[in-house]
Amino acid sequence: MALAKQTKEQIVSDYRTHESDTGSPQVQVALLSKRINELTEHFKTHKKDNHSRRGLLMLVSQRRSLLDHLKKSDTSRYQALIGTLGLRR
Repeated sequence: MALAKQTKEQIVSDYRTHESDTGSPQVQVALLSKRINELTEHFKTHKKDNHSRRGLLMLVSQRRSLLDHLKKSDTSRYQALIGTLGLRR
């Protein structure tokens, strides 16, 4: 499931670092988090959808990799990002 165009634009505008930023780790993590949350809601009603569950696990892994990279490169941005997104780590 792809994000709606307006939702994606809103998330990018909230987390970008400069005007033309669409690919920084903060933006990517925020977009992945939104998709993960939507898939989590999907699994509450479709418990046996194992094909989509595999996609969810891949998204979680990709988000984890981006967060690890951000933590190594800039700890302050990492802390700010997990605070705003409400992630546990």
